[in-house]
Amino acid sequence: MTQIGRTEILKGEATKECLFAIGDYAIVPNVKSVLQKRGVHDVAMSMFVRVIVRDVGDRWNITNLGAILFATRLGDFDASLARKGVRFVAYGGTNKAAPVTHRHDGQKGYATGFERMVGYLNDLLPRNEHIGTALREVHPLFPELAIRELVGNALIHQDMTVTGAGPQIELFSDRIEITNPGCSLVKPDRMIDLPPRSRNEALASLMRRMGMCEEQGSGLDKVIALVEVFQLPPPLLRADDNSMQVVLYGPRTFAEMTPDERVRACYFHAVLKFLSGDKMKNASLCVRLGIDPKNAAQATGVINKTLDAGLIRFADPDHPRAGYVPHWA
Repeated sequence: MTQIGRTEILKGEATKECLFAIGDYAIVPNVKSVLQKRGVHDVAMSMFVRVIVRDVGDRWNITNLGAILFATRLGDFDASLARKGVRFVAYGGTNKAAPVTHRHDGQKGYATGFERMVGYLNDLLPRNEHIGTALREVHPLFPELAIRELVGNALIHQDMTVTGAGPQIELFSDRIEITNPGCSLVKPDRMIDLPPRSRNEALASLMRRMGMCEEQGSGLDKVIALVEVFQLPPPLLRADDNSMQVVLYGPRTFAEMTPDERVRACYFHAVLKFLSGDKMKNASLCVRLGIDPKNAAQATGVINKTLDAGLIRFADPDHPRAGYVPHWA
């Protein structure tokens, strides 16, 4: 079983002269340049986090962490690491019975291939055209920054001990599903506010230093905030015993949202307001859900259902108009 936090020797025999040019061992030819391009100038510190370790004499060894981040061909390593490449599948419909339009099995390490993978994914995302007063503007169906954050989270928080499975991205005509192996260490309804817990702290630390994900768990907050700006249905955070999945949906009007989605949107909105030192009110939920103020009773109905579900509560029971906060506040 692969544990990225451990110093496990995978390949060796790299001399000091080719420390950052270990092409024969399927490592990106210049680890140093990759690190420095991402703003990590202290190469000695990167070695400290066990990307590479010194062997006898002037020789060096590549660790699991070094391979998963900087490999040019993960398939050249053992199967436990080879299966941790990111798998991408795009379908020409709303389910897996639809024809596969694009498929890509990632072979590069996360640091080596992250930008290219996110760029490849963004190029395939559906886009909406909006004709303004003078120019035609094209906007992605999903917030690109949200995609980046969710993919980065899936890489960091996966359970490396789950064999035969790696991060997977599936694009449908109406949504995108990002799945990582391993159950979540945090309950889905508390992922926005609680500090993150990572199984792979060395991997997470270096990926954060390289700007591939957010520090201090603010990534999911940004995702939810972007979803609100784009007025999308709320993401679905789905956890089971063997995997964690985030589903990001394409645009739908309030009338097209399911009752569960409306309640989930209300709860997430209350969480964001609370984390900003504010309280959710009927008027703010109308803006979030795209409800015309004259139809504010629709927002009131959603709030009442969210109260009944136990997800929110009155901020001040003696003054109901003071607003609403999450149940755990």
